Amino acid sequence: MATVEAIYTDGACSGNPGPGGWGTRIEFADGQVHELGGRDAATTNNRMEMQAAIAALEFLSQDDLISGPVILHTDSEYLKNGITKWIKGWKRKGWKTSTGKAVLNKDLWQQLDLLTQTLTEHQLNIDWRYVRGHTGNAGNERCDQIARAFSHAQPITLKQHTPSASTASDTASSDEASPHQPDGQKESSLSNPEINDPITQEASSEPALKSYESDSQEGNRLMTAQSEKNIGNPESTRVDRLKNALKTLQVTDELAKQGYLITSAELADLMDVNASAVTSRGDYWAWRNWTVSRIRREGNQILWQLERIDE
Repeated sequence: MATVEAIYTDGACSGNPGPGGWGTRIEFADGQVHELGGRDAATTNNRMEMQAAIAALEFLSQDDLISGPVILHTDSEYLKNGITKWIKGWKRKGWKTSTGKAVLNKDLWQQLDLLTQTLTEHQLNIDWRYVRGHTGNAGNERCDQIARAFSHAQPITLKQHTPSASTASDTASSDEASPHQPDGQKESSLSNPEINDPITQEASSEPALKSYESDSQEGNRLMTAQSEKNIGNPESTRVDRLKNALKTLQVTDELAKQGYLITSAELADLMDVNASAVTSRGDYWAWRNWTVSRIRREGNQILWQLERIDE
């Protein structure tokens, strides 16, 4: 019997929706590694993040694995917060948000929920951990590599765990090149994928998303300048700031609802940060009530898409 030490998962999508891929890396206590991957011709980034986690939990359901707590690392706050926080409210409301709207990706959330419950019944608990993507974490970087290869239908070598092996040399001999379909691995792509166009969902009542705008010195400088101009009427200043913030959030919501692509400069204007602060955060991250995805480059412009996070 093998003991799983840690799991890493990641998803990628070329367009949102568009062709996507997912990657999963299972690390064992004996030093061996087992990697999984799959693709979908028409999907979203969030679905690929979830599919990677589903594959990990299905792998853990095998009878020849030792039970115990397992740490699962993901760079998706949508996935981590959804399975640990939001799903309780969704189930209580009949898979509806607090505004009565249907929860996006309900089919995959239900799969994750069922798998989690089944593993818990067998004394195998999942410790969901968020790890920021593209920061040099080896497990995360490898899953990103797998997910991108599958999304572009490119061949990639996946490591396969050998239950009878006990040395590092056995691990090396189990690595076989496979263009998308390692020996013994079942078909990984989703069947009948549901394409979810970005729609407005209500924000979570919990401060789950990491707020990036507070890092902006430029934003603080502008707020300070505005405060100095209105120093004679501080209450009016506060109201004006709230009105401006509301207008920004409404504009952002409309951009997400319509699925519009915006440039780095336009996104930076929304967030009140420098454009360089946007491009340095990677291809997929969270800002306030939205996930931000890098879609493609057109000329010298990077185009981004916003998607409202479910709750």
